[in-house]
Amino acid sequence: MTALTLSTAAAPGLRADAIVIGVAKDTASKSQGLVVAPGAEAVDKAYDGRLAGVLETLGASGAEGEVTKLPAPSGFKAPIVVAVGLGAQPEKDASFDAEALRRAAGVAARTLAGAKKAAFALPLTEAADAGAVGEGALLGAYSFDAYKEKGGAKAKNGKAPLAEAVLLGGKPRDKAYKAAVERAAAVAEELNRARDLVNTPPNDLDPEAFAAIAQAAAKEHGIKVQVLDEKALAKGGYGGILGVGAGSAAGPRLVKLSYTSSKATKSLAFVGKGITYDSGGISLKPAGHNETMKCDMAGAAAVFAAVVAAARLGLEVNVTGWLALAENMPSGSATRPGDVLRMYSGKTVEVLNTDAEGRLVLADALWAASQEKPDAIIDVATLTGAMMLALGSRTYGVMANDDAFRASVHEAAEEVGEPAWPMPLPEHLRKGMDSATADIANMGERMGGGLVAGLFLREFVGEGIAWAHLDIAGPAYNESGPFGYTPKGGTGTAVRTLVRVAELTAAGDLG
Repeated sequence: MTALTLSTAAAPGLRADAIVIGVAKDTASKSQGLVVAPGAEAVDKAYDGRLAGVLETLGASGAEGEVTKLPAPSGFKAPIVVAVGLGAQPEKDASFDAEALRRAAGVAARTLAGAKKAAFALPLTEAADAGAVGEGALLGAYSFDAYKEKGGAKAKNGKAPLAEAVLLGGKPRDKAYKAAVERAAAVAEELNRARDLVNTPPNDLDPEAFAAIAQAAAKEHGIKVQVLDEKALAKGGYGGILGVGAGSAAGPRLVKLSYTSSKATKSLAFVGKGITYDSGGISLKPAGHNETMKCDMAGAAAVFAAVVAAARLGLEVNVTGWLALAENMPSGSATRPGDVLRMYSGKTVEVLNTDAEGRLVLADALWAASQEKPDAIIDVATLTGAMMLALGSRTYGVMANDDAFRASVHEAAEEVGEPAWPMPLPEHLRKGMDSATADIANMGERMGGGLVAGLFLREFVGEGIAWAHLDIAGPAYNESGPFGYTPKGGTGTAVRTLVRVAELTAAGDLG
């Protein structure tokens, strides 16, 4: 993990491989030119105040994600200056928003792969800005190379991730700045852990292996853990998880992670879909739809990471994570379309499509979570292709049984920079899941399939408990090129939303 430090040093005298500055589009003048962002005054002065002009000559426009490199001025101990675009300049007396800072820092960190030290002279007007820059740098520097020939530290271009990010203008002795950077490090490290899990090949991450990783982390961070294997699941009547895992040689697991605070007055339950590989089962996926299905456990990875982050931050709220882990495979023992499963809640489900398996494992875990009567439950799942069709590949859907709770979760997501959109649960779609054989079918109308899945899950939430469902099918796995602080592959989507919800709940500020 990239080291993160605060420094009051001046940019010219700092020994580093690069100085990172921000530039923006000048929206205040008619010229619509380039402006150097606050934090880079010493660098601009060394260019005799003409840095913006020099960068414009080199083609810089200040657009978000744009990177321009140029030699550092004479007398600087760093050899290069890296100017990264922040987008439009804020209105007078306004500051750059946190997400613009995160993305700029992420682009710079990714660009500086191979460097030992980079000094970030980006706008820091308050402690929260330091947290945003630090978080962006740590997330942008992420690299998954465990399976490359040289292993571990080498990125695909042969360069190790940026080793150290120094935030200039930070205040190392200021409690607020220190806390912001420590929070950024804890959240980013756990989010990157979730990315690692999503990127790990399914032959090395079956339910048992995932459970073992969770147990090790729980022990390290003082989190109670309970793992139910096939025998315990059968004894407990977890028909949904067992039914999905029946076709695989790798048995399913239900992992419960419990972080408790002696000062907590509220409790949250996070439930994650953990299909470590999804072939579709007997309802086999068509060619071209299997290659990235190692990411179907991204919800469980996000829940796992969020619980550990809550423990590391010492949040004054009780947080329980439920990881519903199974591998969905076709075989002679696999669940068939037409089979009826008796769920942990006692409800029976007619399985019309074995590729609608995520809702089956979540249903058991949701009911288990409900029995502890938390103040709220949030489930996270790469659940439906329909949600990707509705919202694209960068935005996840938020559904809930309470409009105010849905709004609060949505606001938390937007605050931390995770694009989300509130979605309805239309009652008329529930009828499509009526079954002549069982209490409910796992499929309903094709149109609005993401909403149908949400309605199915709602059936397994205990009465009187606020519940939200995050369908992260789109943004959980980035199949295109990297952008901002988001890499190709596993993204760690929803980790920051869950952590923010926990923080707001602890503070009594969650609407």
